[in-house]
Amino acid sequence: MPSSCDSLMEDIEDMVSSSDPTPHERQSARKSIIPRSRKKKELLSDEELQADSLIPGTQKIWMKTWGCSHNNSDGEYMAGQLAASGYKMTDDPTEADVWLLNSCTVKNPAEDHFRNSIKKAQDQEKKVVVAGCVPQAQPRMDYLKGLSIIGVQQIDRVVEVVDEAVKGHSVRLLGQKKDGGRRLGGARLDLPKIRKNPLIEIISINTGCLNACTYCKTKHARGDLASYPIEELVERARQSFQEGVCEIWLTSEDTGAYGRDIGTDLPTLLWRLVEEIPEGAMLRLGMTNPPYILEHLEEMAKILNHPRVYAFLHVPVQSASDSVLMDMKREYCIDDFKRVVDFLKERVPGVTIATDIICGFPGETEEDFQATIDLVKAYRFPSLFINQFYPRPGTPAARMEQVAAHVKKQRTKELSQVFHSYNPYDHKVGERQHVLVTEESFDSQYYVAHNKYYEQVLVPKRVEFKGKMIVVDIYEAGKHFMKGKPVEDSKPFTPSIAMPLQKGEVSGLLQEQKVNGVHVSAPTPSSCTFSIGSNTLDREMLKKIGIGLALAAVILAYIAQKVY
Repeated sequence: MPSSCDSLMEDIEDMVSSSDPTPHERQSARKSIIPRSRKKKELLSDEELQADSLIPGTQKIWMKTWGCSHNNSDGEYMAGQLAASGYKMTDDPTEADVWLLNSCTVKNPAEDHFRNSIKKAQDQEKKVVVAGCVPQAQPRMDYLKGLSIIGVQQIDRVVEVVDEAVKGHSVRLLGQKKDGGRRLGGARLDLPKIRKNPLIEIISINTGCLNACTYCKTKHARGDLASYPIEELVERARQSFQEGVCEIWLTSEDTGAYGRDIGTDLPTLLWRLVEEIPEGAMLRLGMTNPPYILEHLEEMAKILNHPRVYAFLHVPVQSASDSVLMDMKREYCIDDFKRVVDFLKERVPGVTIATDIICGFPGETEEDFQATIDLVKAYRFPSLFINQFYPRPGTPAARMEQVAAHVKKQRTKELSQVFHSYNPYDHKVGERQHVLVTEESFDSQYYVAHNKYYEQVLVPKRVEFKGKMIVVDIYEAGKHFMKGKPVEDSKPFTPSIAMPLQKGEVSGLLQEQKVNGVHVSAPTPSSCTFSIGSNTLDREMLKKIGIGLALAAVILAYIAQKVY
């Protein structure tokens, strides 16, 4: 029985019948064909432009970050990866194709700004991708429906999420990173990043915390403590100095708890980091809660006295009432806080202690509040962050009996008046100080420097001072700053061991990587090149002919090179 593929034709030529035109007749017929001209050529350009705009990696992205330095570090990493993949980061939201909104969940106003920015982007028909603590903690919020989300531990996959958002898809990556069942600190520290300030590196040493504060929404997003290994943190610091950084900020939800999950501690990390700091460069410690710094006070005093470490520590007290602290589940009493401050003030002369206070926490009485007023008057904190209590959805404090809104407002105002009643820097007028210049003032009139105690000193805006350690005489003091006049016979000292990266330049890129025989050369914010063998394509070519055709062209060229 013949199979279904059996044929009566002996050869392919049998398909041609005697009635078909001959090749000569076909060629003659071509002469009578009149080609049609393409009308409205400008429409073709529009079509090509529209198709080109859908190729991921060719769009402009505007990113907005709210919140703490940890969130800012995450934002720098996301910007770096996007730029390295070919996207163009822009400071102009109106010209951007995609808005990447990196949120903060600490207070209602920050989330309100975040929500309003989403609506504004949608009104302008922008693609929207959201990140940070708000969507991580509450991904099912109505105003987040249909939006792509990058979880706080998934920032290394930001390019994937943005690529899909550009195509019109909704992607949500909210999982935790684990290794053998153990929760990791988060994305790798060696990812590309764009530093907001090329002179300052922000390093997250751990994520999450060991506390369960009743008012805190961040815990819902960042979770329990997960620390990075010391070697990874030291390597990140080393790389940063090799890129011209002269100041490092260590950040996390609670730096004092660092290492408790991996069998080490904060002082051990700090002594290792100090070994890497070049002369004249400085290290700034982030926020630490009182319970986890108490057992390290001796070592912390030694570290804060080190010449390359700022004598500065941020220790939130939140309230001076033990009753309120208990309702907050802060796991310390006011005497513990005082012990930390008193010990450091004694062992580290001139140390700056910054703190936070919440006004109007549920159940706070007048007596409780007065204790907080007395604490501020006694210690005269030079840096004080005053926050009116806002009940965050889903937290135990939101279910407690609330203090009346007008009372919260009045207490916030009263505490602010106490804070502004003293000037912490008046006695420093006439001092000669060494300061490290790293930033520009908000009004662009001065450069901003910091002395050993991380006190802000404004200096003349002279280009030769940026990124340098200089000597100044203090001639004026305000509430939050001092002004310094450079000493004429002193020379600026350069702490950086390399030229700093340019603003917007991507940090942390290798010169070349090889994956499965394909070389990917180090991309910059404005270019990305792919090569196979000796054949190279850049992003401009990809934009013109499409990623698929471009890769096919390279592969064919490579095969032709091998064959011929």
